[in-house]
Amino acid sequence: MMIIHEGVSHQAKVVGRFARTFVRPALAMYPTRGPLSHGRHAIEAVAKAQPRSRRVRVRKVRYGYWDAELVRPRGVRPGVESIVYFHGGGFLFCGTATHRKVVEQLALRTGLPVLSVNYRQHGRGTVREAVADGLDAVEWMLAHGYESSRMVLAGDSAGGHVAFSVAMAARDQGMTLAGLVGLSPWLEFDNTERCATPNARSEHYLPSARLGRIAQLVTGQPIVEPALSPVNGNLRGLPSTLLICSTDEVLRHDSELAAARLAAAGVPVEVHAWQGQVHAFPVLADLIPEGSAALDLVADFVTEHVGRSRLRVVGDIAV
Repeated sequence: MMIIHEGVSHQAKVVGRFARTFVRPALAMYPTRGPLSHGRHAIEAVAKAQPRSRRVRVRKVRYGYWDAELVRPRGVRPGVESIVYFHGGGFLFCGTATHRKVVEQLALRTGLPVLSVNYRQHGRGTVREAVADGLDAVEWMLAHGYESSRMVLAGDSAGGHVAFSVAMAARDQGMTLAGLVGLSPWLEFDNTERCATPNARSEHYLPSARLGRIAQLVTGQPIVEPALSPVNGNLRGLPSTLLICSTDEVLRHDSELAAARLAAAGVPVEVHAWQGQVHAFPVLADLIPEGSAALDLVADFVTEHVGRSRLRVVGDIAV
């Protein structure tokens, strides 16, 4: 069952109008191939200029084909619990810098270290390589004293896809995870049913019709194998799962489909949808109250499943 959170704040309305007026046309026209396509990396470069929270400590990690930031709240004694976070961006752009704020907020609200992973994206590898990097990052955490049974995997959009696929691979290797969180996750590469939903028109900024072509690009397959979509795989044995989306976004379809299949596989699953929000709105928790409320829900879920008391955030301070 999907729990609907009604009401749209003034801040969310402004963000929605901006996204529909400027972001959606830009994404609809922006080339995914050719020299101009490389400009997408400027988003991450610009994001690096944003200030860090003074309430967290950051350790840079470089290992194999991936790099990451291990973000920990200051003054909190480390344990064996953790979160591994995978950023969104359609397997095309974004990284640890664009998702710095949401990762810091997760660390501050839960009191847990969060490993934010820069996995390989288009131009360096396909979706398969992204998932391999994600699994490698989990193994790195285990090698550094964190326990899989006290670990939650989380991600937004394409990062939600990585989180689900890594959780499935970890299960197949005999690991037991504490939980799984998807924020507007992109879990089905077949775009046919999704584009037939009313949300293909109500979506604020994702170019719905292009998702199928982007899937072909990032998988390297003209006809994408169904097995590359996590919702088509064996979901039995996955950990308790929390899915968050907007009622209006086109990827609501993916959360609903995943929830139905997870429940059928015997996996405990919660689905929460916020009215009138943009895709992956929890990433904008510092801008809109609905995003902050969604992160509160994530923090409660995480701390419950790793067995740790939740911290409370006042402004930028965890107490």
